[in-house]
Amino acid sequence: MPHPVISANHVAVITGGASGIGLAAALRFAEAGMKVCIADLGDDRLKAAATKLSSAAPGGAADIMTAAVDVSRADAVAELEASVARKFGGTDILMNNAGIQPGSAMFGPADNWQRILGVNLWGVINGTQAFAPNMIKRGRPGLIINTGSKQGITTPPGDPAYNVSKAGVKAFTEALQHELRNTDGCRISAHLLIPGFVFTGLTARGRTEKPAGAWTSEQTVDFMIGRLEANDFYILCPDNDVPRALDERRILWAAGDIVENRPPLSRWHPDYGDAFAAFVKGK
Repeated sequence: MPHPVISANHVAVITGGASGIGLAAALRFAEAGMKVCIADLGDDRLKAAATKLSSAAPGGAADIMTAAVDVSRADAVAELEASVARKFGGTDILMNNAGIQPGSAMFGPADNWQRILGVNLWGVINGTQAFAPNMIKRGRPGLIINTGSKQGITTPPGDPAYNVSKAGVKAFTEALQHELRNTDGCRISAHLLIPGFVFTGLTARGRTEKPAGAWTSEQTVDFMIGRLEANDFYILCPDNDVPRALDERRILWAAGDIVENRPPLSRWHPDYGDAFAAFVKGK
């Protein structure tokens, strides 16, 4: 059985909902009879997604809403919240999922860093600050799901702006859940979605066929829904290449850099390669 909030006539809002994980989630919510709003950029993409969602929703197009929103703009996200309230009466599930990964360099253009942080981190902050107060005020059970990344936990070299944004999402969502569970009368819980390798437009990089190691967006969302039912906060997704046990060893090693006073990112340091390999094997 799905989480009780994923129920007919409840309302879900998904940013970055026109494709990938966001669209897969929107389809699952629509199939469950929920009223769904997807927010994204690109009129053609939103229109195509709305057609798919209308076909999946028992109530048809009347239960589907789209909005062109730049989540890095707090005023635009606040207007989204107000629009959803006017059309559907409020929000039961907020999925802050919008994200970009154009690539970055440590000393790359400041505009690139600002755009990545604006969408990936400020989009989550703006969404939460716009929606959460009224979600709490309604007194109904609800979910806030923020899409993070394993790169925000193990922070591998190569894309520092993306890592910083997703590390921020992790810290923000942890603080959010603490705040929610200590707010009198609050029936909202927060959850951090941590996808594995998922084949989406964000990760395709010119490929037209899903790599064998990747999950589909639908697999990822089905896993997420199952872990929401179990009330997991950290929804750590495997994929076809990386099982949970390997993720756990990588995460523990990253934390161990501090505890053991190793160099940062020692997993990629030549002096620690053999030690990391042994650690992964449990030696």
